[in-house]
Amino acid sequence: MKKFKSLIICIIIIVFSVSKTNAQPKFQLPQLGYAYDALEPFIDTQTMQIHHLKHHQSYVDNLNKALENTATENLSIEDILKNISSYSIAVRNNAGGHYNHSLFWTILTPDKNTKPSERLLQAINQQFGSIDSLKKLLISAAAGHFGSGWAWLSVDNNNKLFVSTTPNQDNPLMDIAEKKGKPILGIDVWEHAYYLKYQNRRMDYLLAIWNVIDWEEVSRRYEMIE
Repeated sequence: MKKFKSLIICIIIIVFSVSKTNAQPKFQLPQLGYAYDALEPFIDTQTMQIHHLKHHQSYVDNLNKALENTATENLSIEDILKNISSYSIAVRNNAGGHYNHSLFWTILTPDKNTKPSERLLQAINQQFGSIDSLKKLLISAAAGHFGSGWAWLSVDNNNKLFVSTTPNQDNPLMDIAEKKGKPILGIDVWEHAYYLKYQNRRMDYLLAIWNVIDWEEVSRRYEMIE
């Protein structure tokens, strides 16, 4: 009987170990909705490959490692970011990196001449004067941001649009952000986002990126908030 019980215990331990080994990581690298060369000539193929497969994958891997043995099993990335001050700097950097890039890939497209929805365009015109004025504000914010970071178009708690920047991999969802809100458009101004093609010419990158912004996706994100 004792041998039988010992055998059962061994089987349970082995099954648990195997299931734990085969368990999927909490967060995973999202697939792109287009080929790596689809955004040429505005964003080059090699930059897209390295940016997605190396940089973003690293954020995902490091985030999963930083969250090991913490009570985050049922928390979404948004839940974590909204209470980021409660977490380590490793979680802050890598959760931000994962969220920011996941958003970034979706608001890029090889489709030409996408346009904001009527509701988003109306809000842009009311608050910024025109879509060209909004672009200038975002370009200015991104160009003037010192060092690595992001420029954002977000929606605040009063459903008003605002432009802001954040350092490193921070974003407006975080409880430590100076301006808090729900991002609907983000522009990556880390050098790894543009340096292979544009070298130190950040402004050239910021002017070019509007050729691949997916206003339909930005609109969808805006309308989901309200």
